[in-house]
Amino acid sequence: MYNLADSASQDPLLPTWPEFIIGTICFILVFGVLAKVLLPRIMKILAERTELIEGGLAKAEKEQEQAQQVLEEYKQQLADARHEAARLREEAREQGAQIIAEMRQQAETEARRITEAAQAQIESERQQALASLRAEVGTLATELAGRIVGESLTDEARQSRMVDRFLSELEGSSTASGRS
Repeated sequence: MYNLADSASQDPLLPTWPEFIIGTICFILVFGVLAKVLLPRIMKILAERTELIEGGLAKAEKEQEQAQQVLEEYKQQLADARHEAARLREEAREQGAQIIAEMRQQAETEARRITEAAQAQIESERQQALASLRAEVGTLATELAGRIVGESLTDEARQSRMVDRFLSELEGSSTASGRS
């Protein structure tokens, strides 16, 4: 009973000396086995993970640099494309102005040609009208002269000379009165 009384006086949370020694020896054995067997494996796995993470970071940096280069190339190409578009727009404007100038010149040339053709046609029609008028005036003058004189003036050569002389005098008097 004494043992019971002695154990009752001891604290239940504190181990006895034999338990303490056995527990310490077991702890050292388990710790030793873990340190010899598991610790190298754990360190190896941690080293592999560290290398994997560092490799991933290096790869990410490398790809980020490549992405930056691609972005710079893209920006350069975009700037070149903008310059090319501006150049093409300027060329188109110049070509448009040139086409407009050519069309204007062609229109002026065509208008001049049409005007000259119209003037030539008017002059031709005027000459025809004058010739027709001369013939008509000659015929009328001959008939009138024949009626006044009382004889027929059918000789064409004489008739033509008389009409020409009359018209020349008429033109001479019209230009003289036009100058006055």
